[in-house]
Amino acid sequence: MRYVDGYLLPVPKKNLQRYRRMAQKAGKVWRDHGALEYRECVGDDLKVKMGMPFSRTLRLKPRETVVFSWIVFKSRAHRDSVNAKVMKDPRMAKMMEGDSMPFDVKRMAYGGFEVLVDV
Repeated sequence: MRYVDGYLLPVPKKNLQRYRRMAQKAGKVWRDHGALEYRECVGDDLKVKMGMPFSRTLRLKPRETVVFSWIVFKSRAHRDSVNAKVMKDPRMAKMMEGDSMPFDVKRMAYGGFEVLVDV
């Protein structure tokens, strides 16, 4: 069964284009190492009335938005193998240098998920 890494990120709206460029490069790295899918989505309808909105979960500051991302793998073992290669890839190291991150990494939410339903 497929396996998914999921992310929620608070991104300042002024940094969205910078984030997009970084995500496009990162997506290429993950796909080059075997990820089946790589998706990055920016918040559009975040003022929901049911449940807890992502904006509250991430404690969004004024002028921030949510990026909801996921990467699909063949299995958890495949995820572990791909992620190990990605972390050693010099393209990723270059993206992580200095203050180049266009979002607050400490407020990022992340987890690995087994697919429960795939319709």
